[in-house]
Amino acid sequence: MRIITRAAFLAISLLITTSPSNAQWYEAQGHASTDKDSIEIARTKAMENALKKALLVAGASVSSIQQVVNGLLTQDKISIRASGSVNSIELIDEFHSGNMISVTIRADIFAQEKKCFALDYKKSILLTKSHFNQRQQANIGKIYPLDSAVINQLNRKLAKQSRYSNGKLLLKSSTEFSRLNRSFNDKKIRQLAISLADTTDSQYIIFSEINDVSFEQQRTNSWQVWQQSTYPRNFDFTLYLYNGLSGEQIWQNSYQNTAVWDFNKRAEVDVNSTAFWQSDYGNMINSLLDAMVSDIDENIMCEPSEGKIVQINGNQITINLGRHQGVKIGDEFSLLHSTSFTSAQGRNYAGYNISPYKVKVTKVTKQSATAITLDNNLLGNIQINDLAVRY
Repeated sequence: MRIITRAAFLAISLLITTSPSNAQWYEAQGHASTDKDSIEIARTKAMENALKKALLVAGASVSSIQQVVNGLLTQDKISIRASGSVNSIELIDEFHSGNMISVTIRADIFAQEKKCFALDYKKSILLTKSHFNQRQQANIGKIYPLDSAVINQLNRKLAKQSRYSNGKLLLKSSTEFSRLNRSFNDKKIRQLAISLADTTDSQYIIFSEINDVSFEQQRTNSWQVWQQSTYPRNFDFTLYLYNGLSGEQIWQNSYQNTAVWDFNKRAEVDVNSTAFWQSDYGNMINSLLDAMVSDIDENIMCEPSEGKIVQINGNQITINLGRHQGVKIGDEFSLLHSTSFTSAQGRNYAGYNISPYKVKVTKVTKQSATAITLDNNLLGNIQINDLAVRY
C-alpha cells in the first residue's frame, strides 16, 4: 500500500519581493528506485527528476540542475536559494511504494534571459483601446481618436516587425483597465485580463494609457514674427503587458518624446491620415512605436507557448494554438493544470501542476492543433481549459 510519509512539512523563508517579476510556481512529481541506492540518495534523485521536468516546462536553463540539486537534502529539510533559474523549492509530498520513491515538489522558476524553448512560436496578443488620462489635452486638433489610432499603428508594426507575437485588435469599446489601475485594484485587473483573453482566444493582453499630449509653452520660431508660430507637443505613453491565462502583469514601460506640431492649432487633424503619420509629430510617435515592438518581443520571447485545451476525445486533445503561431506536425507538448496555493503568510499564488502526460501534434489548422498521447493512453483527469505548453 502506498503511504504518505511526509506532507507539506517544509516552510522555506522566501524573499518573494526580490524574485524576478516573471517567476512562476510549478508543481511536479519525480520518481526513483531504492534498489541500488539508500532512501536518502533515491530521494535526491527523485527530486532531481521532478525539478528537471519543471525546468523544461518553464523554459528555464536545464544546465542549472546540477547546481541546484547538489546537496539538495539535509536530513528532513530542503535549503535552497539559487541565483539561476530556480529561486526556491519546496518538498510537498513523499510516497513510498515497494522499491520506488515518488516525491512532489513546488519550485519557483523563471526562464533565464534569452535561454528558452519558446522562440519558435509566436504568441497571440490582444491590443486594447488606449485611454487618455487627460482627455482635455486632445482638444487642440481634436485628436480624440488617437486612443485607437496609435494602437492600430502598433498592431501594424507588430505584424511587420515582431518575431515573437501576433496582434489582435479590440478597439470598438474601452476597457475598465485605467479606472481599475487608478484604484490599484489588481484583483479586478487580473479578472479583466483573463476574461478578455478567454473571449478573444488570446494568450496575452496589452493595455495602455496616453498620459500627456500637452503643448510646450515656448514656441519654436518665436523670432520669426511674420510666420505662424509652431509649438512642440508632448507624447507620453505607458504600455502594460498581462498574461491572459493567469491575469498576472508581466511587464510595463513608459515612452516619452516631444515633436513640433506642424498643424494649425485651430484645425481638426485626422490622426488616421497619411499626412498625420508623415508629420514631425507622427514620425516621433512612430519611432516610439518601433521601440515598443522591440520591447514587447524582448519581454515575451521567453514566455511559455501555452495553449488552452478546447476539446478532449479519448487520448486526443485540441488546443487553441495552430499554424498561425508556428505549430507544426510532430511538435510535442506537456500538459498542465492551472492551480493556486496559499503561503504560510496568507498570500495567494498562481501556479501549475505538471501532468505526467505528453502529447504529439498530428494535425494543424490556422488557429488550432490536434495532438495525441505519446503512448496512446487515455488522458485521465485532463480537462478542458487545462494547458498544453511547448518545452
